[in-house]
Amino acid sequence: MTDENTPGTPVTDGGLSAEAQDVIDEIDEKGVEFLRLQFTDILGTVKNVAVPATQAEKAFTDGIYFDGSSIEGFVRIQESDMRLKPDPETFAVLPWRDGTSARLICDVINTSTGEPFEGDPRRVLKNVLDRAEEMGYEVNVAPEPEFFLFEEDEEGRATTKTSDAGGYFDLAPKDLASDVRRDIIYGLEDMGFEIEASHHEVAQGQHEINFEYDDALTTADNVATFRTVVRAIAAQHDLHATFMPKPIPRINGSGMHTHISLFEGGENAFHDESDQFDLSDTAHSFLAGILDHAPAITAVTDPTVNSYKRLVPGYEAPVYVAWSDRNRSALIRKPAARVPAASRIEARFPDPSCNPYLAFAALISAGLDGIERDLDAPDPIRENIYEFDEQKRQEYGIDTLPANLGEAVDALEDNEVIADALGDHVYDKFVEAKSQEYDEFRVDVSQWELDRYLETY
Repeated sequence: MTDENTPGTPVTDGGLSAEAQDVIDEIDEKGVEFLRLQFTDILGTVKNVAVPATQAEKAFTDGIYFDGSSIEGFVRIQESDMRLKPDPETFAVLPWRDGTSARLICDVINTSTGEPFEGDPRRVLKNVLDRAEEMGYEVNVAPEPEFFLFEEDEEGRATTKTSDAGGYFDLAPKDLASDVRRDIIYGLEDMGFEIEASHHEVAQGQHEINFEYDDALTTADNVATFRTVVRAIAAQHDLHATFMPKPIPRINGSGMHTHISLFEGGENAFHDESDQFDLSDTAHSFLAGILDHAPAITAVTDPTVNSYKRLVPGYEAPVYVAWSDRNRSALIRKPAARVPAASRIEARFPDPSCNPYLAFAALISAGLDGIERDLDAPDPIRENIYEFDEQKRQEYGIDTLPANLGEAVDALEDNEVIADALGDHVYDKFVEAKSQEYDEFRVDVSQWELDRYLETY
């Protein structure tokens, strides 16, 4: 007997899959009292429905219904009924509230058709991964999300006053937030996250936690939960954690460098030791696809007005469409690999405000398009592109990323590959939301303008 929604999954006599029964057993063993059934809207904001743990079996067999019209980018009020279908493989006890709450990430089901909802960002990524599987590939991803820790004021509101004076790889006493980072890592590890490293970043109050490689869907699930966990544990230390790309002007912003590799038949499809850079033809074509679609991808991987305050020369964020095996000024870097299985590429332009499901879907889809079109990667740029003038960049054929969110949305509207990856529903809602955001920004008057012009003219 198999689960009707997951072909090949054995089901117990009670109608539960074996995986779901294992979760229910673990709920009893660990004394979990509440389940947080999580999903994201198209902007990447984590939503959750909390149910008593006694409703776990019902959640697995019948699902939990909710009003989809209240969720950004989902449906209109006349077609609002949606159903959450928990994925038992995502069960994890949350590292707070004395271990009495647990997470289950859900797929969203359209109740009118009984099919997966096309506006569910998790479904968007699954569709792209299905395409990769049809081409014979498994996709592994490892992100490096950065964030700032700020002090709170007397009323508990976030400030932009940093909690330490540390810099890149500093130790205590300058890195006063090392205890917070330690608690975050312990919490994540308790949830089953594989953490590779953590350290203080370049800017004061800025931190980075690196994920171990995992399949793209699991990694996207973990990034979504990661942001929630970081904020919650920071709040326990009376600090505010933010993944806003550029909260402080004229210092480095926060990125989410994303390492990607494809595996085929259990072997790394990106590795070729006969190549000068140890990259296979498949890897060259994949990175060429990302470079080719980079302007449109940026709308998804760097999706806020504030994202483009980070993507400026001089603050370690890449703005030039090129790749390198050495320097970090290029859009894509080929990191050193100790063993063949570690051969990968690093997309350096995404930031942590993105919806991880949509961001990974856009990057992977672009790379797969490069493979299908057998694109040739340009020569790597080993010089510091930040030091090039415009004439030299033109000589090298180096384009730049969009300068603002409006230009990025325009590039997305002109790109069928990334639009197809998002699907009609998500594409339409995403473009609508981001166009509105940019229009609101354009008509606003900033404090900088008032300070500059109010008494001058």
